[in-house]
Amino acid sequence: MNRAPAVLRVGTRGSALAQAQTASVVQILRERSADLRIETVIIRTSGDRQQREVVGAFVKELQEALLRGEIDVAVHSLKDLPAQGVGGLTVAAVPPRADARDVLLSRGEPFAGLPRGAHVGAGSVRRSAQLKRLRADLQILPLVGNVDTRIRKLREGQYDAVVLAAAGLQRLGFLETPEESFLMMPEGSHLHLHVFDFAQMLPAPGQGALALECRADDQQTIACLQTVDHPETRLAVTAERSVLHALGGGCRVPIAAYAEVQGSHLHLTALVAMPEGDMVITDRIDGDASQAEALGEQLAHRLRTLGASHLLGTTS
Repeated sequence: MNRAPAVLRVGTRGSALAQAQTASVVQILRERSADLRIETVIIRTSGDRQQREVVGAFVKELQEALLRGEIDVAVHSLKDLPAQGVGGLTVAAVPPRADARDVLLSRGEPFAGLPRGAHVGAGSVRRSAQLKRLRADLQILPLVGNVDTRIRKLREGQYDAVVLAAAGLQRLGFLETPEESFLMMPEGSHLHLHVFDFAQMLPAPGQGALALECRADDQQTIACLQTVDHPETRLAVTAERSVLHALGGGCRVPIAAYAEVQGSHLHLTALVAMPEGDMVITDRIDGDASQAEALGEQLAHRLRTLGASHLLGTTS
C-alpha cells in the first residue's frame, strides 16, 4: 500500500494567478489527507521573466526542478503544457475544470458597441483570429503580462478592450460568475464584461484546467495526487490535447479545441485558422469518452482533409 509522502513540496510560478491556482490545489489535498504536510515552492520561469507566451515557457523550469528532485509536484495551467510530454514525468492528476470560456473586458462600450477600429488586446493568435472572424474592423494588438497588468493597461487607456480567460478572473476573485454584465473594481468603478460562448470563440486546448505533474517513478506522490483527479476533466483535456498533438500545432497557427463529457459520451469541437481570421476550418466529433485520445486524432485528421494541412504548412 502506498503511503502519502511525509512532506509534499509543491512547485508553482510566482504570479498571483499561479499562486491562487496552487492554493486551491493545496486546499483540496489537505481536505483529502488531513495529516499531509505541504510546502509551496515558488519558481520563477522564463515566461515570467520575458513576459511572453511561448509554448513551454511557463513550465520548463518547474519540470527541471521536478527532475532534479527539488519539488515533488508542479502545478501548471494545463494549456501551457506542450502536447509532447517530458521523459521521466507524468501528469498524475487533473482537478475539476474551471470555466473554459474567454471574456472581453471593455472600458466604455460592450463588445457589440465597440467603435470601428477599436484597439483590442489579445494575448494569443487563437484569440486574435477568432476576434477577426467576429469583427474584421477591430484592430487587434499584442497583450502581455499577468491578469492584473492586462487589466491595468486597459484602464489606463492603452486598449479599448482586452480578452482574458474567465477562469483566471474567477480564481483571482475578480469575478464570481461570468454571467455578470460588469466586472467591479475595488474602488467602485466597473468594466463591461462580455462572455464569448463556444460558438463565438473556442478556447485553447486545456484552458481552465490544471495539471499536477510529478516524477513518473514517485508512486507515493502519484497515489496522493490521484485523490484529486477528476476523470471527466481528464478525458476532456486528453481529447483536446490529442487534437493539438496530432496537428503539430504551436503558437504561430491558431488552434482551438473544447470537449465536453456527458456520461459515457464525449463531444469534441476543434478549429484551425489563418492568423487574420480570413480562413477558419472547424469540425466536431462525438464518440465514446473512453476513446478520448483516438477521437482527438480522428478529428485532427478530418480537419486536415478539410484544408488544415494547408494552414499548418504540412501535408496530410
